[in-house]
Amino acid sequence: MKKNLLLFKICLLMVFSINLQGQQLDGFQKSSSDKQLATEKEFLEKVDFSKFKKHLTAITSDPHPAGSEANEKVKEYLVKTMQAAGWDVQVHPYDVYLSKEPGESLVEIVRPIRKPLNQQEFILEDDPYSAHPDLWKGWNAFSGSGDVTAEVVYANYGTKADFEKLKSLGIDIKGKIVLARYGGNFRGFKAKFAEENGAAGLLIFTDPGDSGYMRGLTYPDGIFYNESSIQRGSLLTVDWTGDALTPFEPALPLDGKKKVKRLEESEVGLHTIPVTSLPYGSVKEIIELMQGSPVPTGWQGGLPFTYRLEGGKDLKVRLKVDQKREFVRANNVVGTLKGSDTPDEWVILGCHFDAWSFGSTDPNSGTAMLLSLSETLGQLAKDGKSPKRSILIAHWDAEEHGVIGSTEWVEQFRDELGAKAVAYINLDAAVSGRNFGASSSPTLKKIIMESAKAVVFPDSAKTVFEVWAKSQPEPTIGNLGGGSDHIAFYMHAGIPSLSGGASGPTLYHTNYDNLHFYEKFADPTFKMGGAVEQLVGIMSLRLANAEIIPYHNSRYAQDLEIHFGNATKKVKAYDKDFESFTKVTEAISELKMSANSLDEKIANSLANGSFEKKKLKEINKALISMEKSFIDTKGMYFGSWYRSLYAANDPFSGYASWILPGIEYEVELKSSDRLQEWDERYSAAILDLKRKMDELIGKL
Repeated sequence: MKKNLLLFKICLLMVFSINLQGQQLDGFQKSSSDKQLATEKEFLEKVDFSKFKKHLTAITSDPHPAGSEANEKVKEYLVKTMQAAGWDVQVHPYDVYLSKEPGESLVEIVRPIRKPLNQQEFILEDDPYSAHPDLWKGWNAFSGSGDVTAEVVYANYGTKADFEKLKSLGIDIKGKIVLARYGGNFRGFKAKFAEENGAAGLLIFTDPGDSGYMRGLTYPDGIFYNESSIQRGSLLTVDWTGDALTPFEPALPLDGKKKVKRLEESEVGLHTIPVTSLPYGSVKEIIELMQGSPVPTGWQGGLPFTYRLEGGKDLKVRLKVDQKREFVRANNVVGTLKGSDTPDEWVILGCHFDAWSFGSTDPNSGTAMLLSLSETLGQLAKDGKSPKRSILIAHWDAEEHGVIGSTEWVEQFRDELGAKAVAYINLDAAVSGRNFGASSSPTLKKIIMESAKAVVFPDSAKTVFEVWAKSQPEPTIGNLGGGSDHIAFYMHAGIPSLSGGASGPTLYHTNYDNLHFYEKFADPTFKMGGAVEQLVGIMSLRLANAEIIPYHNSRYAQDLEIHFGNATKKVKAYDKDFESFTKVTEAISELKMSANSLDEKIANSLANGSFEKKKLKEINKALISMEKSFIDTKGMYFGSWYRSLYAANDPFSGYASWILPGIEYEVELKSSDRLQEWDERYSAAILDLKRKMDELIGKL
């Protein structure tokens, strides 16, 4: 093992030397470029690949959902580890409103036979973690409470379109229990649409056609859901992200000095019908007895029966959920490695640490990697190589219940973040396999690609970039959507953000997401933890040490042109008279010239001269303000908390990325009423960005 690791390090340094020899790094002067490359070489050598497994084992040996005693122990481990590594660590507490535990639930067939249905994963001989006494049955946080016995209706994935299809087919949902399979949208919207259509309750399951024996071998023999696997998850669907009772404001502790006005639960519109998740082995017992009309094309799942829309009057199912909602203390752990030159400019990395069970892939592969990174960067600082800007590593709490911990922190420090935050890099489940990928705001796309060229992909002579890009000159980089801790940073506060890591097989939100699964299927070598740490570390050090923040400013115009082209096609599909977003088209054309000039001017200035500290501060302050051009305090019509004109999560699916969300909402409604307004709002934002760029060009 030691011999293999030595060979890997030799290969790493050879690739680093070949790829970066004589390179002028973005944002760096020539003299500091050479110094930075020397620092990066030292950093790469310091990464201890064994640390990742050590931390992952410590964090994920017990189930630790938000609010649990086990999660409190994880928090303490995070604090202790980062303090020992030399970081200034602060714990930020919040009292948030959520379902801390499953409460009581049962599902049973009562007619034509009586049969209780299984609600928890099987204990497996191959998997010692599956017998842990603290594991809970399947559940959905923020379910309503109730005890109902009713007929059943199958609603496919439970999307908005699926419920509309049922209505068009004359299927009456009122007073019935809906069966919906996972996929297609956020589970909370399945509950929302079911309740809006009069359902008495909802059962959600993962179909074997989506993850099960129809896809391949099931766990423990393979990576797909077995007949007892259950996806847990929150149902929270309010018109903002974060704590349900404190939109726009942090949910500060109830016993603290500063009091925060909280909404009443009745004002928020939380779900009232009982909802729970089941394994497909249990749902099979229901679907087998259904007698209604066969489902439309595309609705058939993987169970060995014809799926039917209704169960009929002779089939009755009982669903009972008694779930308490209460105030729960959530704790964010934020460590700071203070910058030597400009400590009031922040590069922020983050991953949540709460999990539905063990969380070995989701999220704590990211947590373990960040802990190892904090130790490596801490050692670098002790050796006199402190970052010039401050690097913050944050471990967020209560993400699984609705991206709560990170949102409350952003709301608490919104003004300070607006002035200081250079970037937010989200690393949720960042080492859950061996397939590297990323989604990003425009300005950070180049730096992650360039950083990927400096790191060797494990068990390979290629760099991460080469494996990631395959034969293309540039890898595919996605757009940021919903579902994780970048939301408040990017979509509410206007901070350039990125979410990345190495993905792979996952038994998502099941009790089987444990160390046994990780070692057998996710990354048996445990080498990806070190490789992702190296890449994230290189990216962080470049953002922290560059004289001028290395944003790729011209990418704004390039991406906006593509996005508005796509938006125009979508509008024309339902409005034949629509021609284009005229004002936006002109604004992008002007922005393109300014953005290209700015990137060229920055590169020339760095190559040909040096800057006084005061001048650099002015330049970087201007760069930090760029993304704020897309922050509109009026916000979106689907929720004013979402203030970014550039991106939001899809309010009808929850997970998908909505680029140009103002226009996407009109497209979803098939409306042209506000298109002129959006042409004006978007062009104003783009021209504001151009103005900032022109002013900065004048200062260089």
